[in-house]
Amino acid sequence: MAGASPGGDRSVVPFRVQVADPDDREPNAVRPEVSTSADVTSVARGISMTASVEVSTEFLIAVRPEGEGTAWKTAVKSGDPVELYWVAGYEEPTLPATIAAVDDDTAEILWNLQATGPAERSQRRRSVRARAELPVSLPWSDGLLTGQTVDPSEAGMRAIVDGWGVPSDSGTRTEVSIDLDDRLVHVTGEIVRQNIHGPRWLLSLKFLDVPEADGDALRRRVFKALRDERAKDE
Repeated sequence: MAGASPGGDRSVVPFRVQVADPDDREPNAVRPEVSTSADVTSVARGISMTASVEVSTEFLIAVRPEGEGTAWKTAVKSGDPVELYWVAGYEEPTLPATIAAVDDDTAEILWNLQATGPAERSQRRRSVRARAELPVSLPWSDGLLTGQTVDPSEAGMRAIVDGWGVPSDSGTRTEVSIDLDDRLVHVTGEIVRQNIHGPRWLLSLKFLDVPEADGDALRRRVFKALRDERAKDE
């Protein structure tokens, strides 16, 4: 997991599966497959991590967060909003959910998630993405939104920012500045989706007409993040 471990009060809720009214079922519900990996982003805590999908039904998704340590895995609270993101063939579905319960009765801690809305499908990007926390800023009203990227690529990114004011509508274009360690790139982005939780905003943007030099720089930084991630697993 990139970044520091989140803090907060521990809140462990007994594991229960709630059976929903059949009339409330989401038709053709899109869910990740068991034994695959998904990215889970905690909007409130400003972190993103990889998790293994252990259970996946229309009403419950149980994931096992990967990474060292246990304190941060049990620090999430019931009701915390999260966004689940995974690859399915040529699509990259995104599912809004909340933490329903934390099961820490065994060595393998599970987060039990309940969907709070339908999955949004998007065509899979042809560019490579990597989990990397890089400083990012966007002009906002008469100031700036600042935060960190979640998974940048040369085609777009998700970023968690400290939000204020009124969020813009999807489709709004904005300038984006990303610090790649060795250089600062400035690109034009379009807001595709946003998940607002108090002062924390999770923004999904696609980049438009990226200059070749900036695209090359973004690609190099993404592949560096991938190499660093593989090195941690060795």
